[in-house]
Amino acid sequence: MQPSELKIFETWIFDLDNTLYPVSANLFDQIDERMCSYIANFLKTSEPEAHKVQKRYFQEHGTSLRGMMENHKMDPIPYLEYVHKIDLSAIIRDDQIERALDKLPGRKIVFTNAAASYAEKVLERLGIAHHFEDVFDIVAANFIPKPAPLVYQRFVKQYKIDSEKSVMVEDIVRNLKPAADMGMKTVWVETDRAWAHADAETTKPDFTTNNLTSWLTEVTKF
Repeated sequence: MQPSELKIFETWIFDLDNTLYPVSANLFDQIDERMCSYIANFLKTSEPEAHKVQKRYFQEHGTSLRGMMENHKMDPIPYLEYVHKIDLSAIIRDDQIERALDKLPGRKIVFTNAAASYAEKVLERLGIAHHFEDVFDIVAANFIPKPAPLVYQRFVKQYKIDSEKSVMVEDIVRNLKPAADMGMKTVWVETDRAWAHADAETTKPDFTTNNLTSWLTEVTKF
């Protein structure tokens, strides 16, 4: 299948971080540091120990937040507010991806494990917020993160999506498997982050790119 054949698809589902903006912006590095700091304070432990907990819970639960909620009964709202208070100056208007999204037919929805308030700020800074029907965030997901299949089912039901006429775009490859299992076409935005490659050997996306804007241009070229 060629990218241009996807023009007939009805719904485009995009992750946010390191997907709609380049990994070189390093936003997630800032978030990662604040996660570690919050967890260290909450558990009353050192940051090196908190970092180990954070990464273990990410692998075991899909997000560090979910692990903290399940194992330590942590309130998610103050955590989300704290970790997303970061410097967004590295995110600037991206006219290339704006044009690519403008030419892309179909509905467009952001599906993120982050908070909607943060996602909306990033989309506004990129100059692409107007292209998206909605942001389905971790709160809307009842704090159940990707890649839990249940949250994909909830997402599809909420937006009345036909999975077999949908495309999901994501930088964490394991988050694409539930989408593929539901019949969606999948696009992996590959980065140099090792943790985003977990399960790459058993997850086979339909398409892989390291430049989303160029890839979207291929979709709409003909």
